[in-house]
This record gives sequence, structure tokens and C-alpha cells, in this order.
Amino acid sequence: MARHLRLLVVHHTASPTLHTLFEAVIDGATNDAIDGVDVVARAALAATAVDVLEADGYVLGTPANLGYISGALKHFFDQIYYPCLDDTAGRPFGFYLHGNGDTTGAARAIETITTGLQWKLAQKPVTVVGEPTKDDRDACWELGAAMAAGLAGP
Repeated sequence: MARHLRLLVVHHTASPTLHTLFEAVIDGATNDAIDGVDVVARAALAATAVDVLEADGYVLGTPANLGYISGALKHFFDQIYYPCLDDTAGRPFGFYLHGNGDTTGAARAIETITTGLQWKLAQKPVTVVGEPTKDDRDACWELGAAMAAGLAGP
């Protein structure tokens, strides 16, 4: 039997808005049309290096706080960076952000850290400022679906 691939969704869901975006990502990733991919969601403060090593791709979700990623997502990266550096190079990832203002600094932080990890951005990031629209929720659904489908292959 073929090994199922694993998509790890690491998130800091600190508000109802982020919960809405997170649910859309999970709904997309667990779409019935996608076979052979297990979706595992972990809160950023609970995700471990083992979770990262066991996954084949990643979706990251965070609020943009004071121009940066959440402390929880930064803690996640601090915990997994060196233990996962060599073994996860080249793995695909995507991310979504929510901010009440500018999300540029948070996006730059994720891009900088994942460049160091040598992960490959596989989907366009979803950045939401203010109250999410239907298009924002759809974009998060597409992010989850595209990341899972990308792992599943043709």
C-alpha cells in the first residue's frame, strides 16, 4: 500500500477572523477530490520538529502583529529550525496572513525564515487586511486545496 503524504498546517488562530481563514484552508485541503494526503493541523505553540519532519508540505497561518508574525509562529520556527534544516530542504509550503493594517512585514518574515530553511513557496500567499470577504475565504480554500493536490500529484 502506498504511503499517504502529509500536509502540516501550522497556525496561530488568535481571533474569530483567523479561525474563519483556518477553517477555509482545512476545508480545501480535506476536499474529497484529493486522495492520498493526510492533513494534520497543529497550533503553532504545539507543533514540533517531529511534526515537521513527518510532513511532506506545509501551510502556515498567522496574524500580522506589529508588523511581524505572531510570537507563537516565531516560537515554532525557533524550535524547528535547526532540527529540520537539512531534512526538509526543498519541501513546498504556502501561507496565509491576517492583519488589521499592513501585512508586509509578516510576509517578509515568513519569506526570510523559509528561505533559510530552503522551503519552496508552492502557492501565492493569501494576505487579508480587515474583515475577510468571500473572495478571501475562497482564496484560503484554494490555498489548502492546491497544497494538498500538489502533494497528491497527477
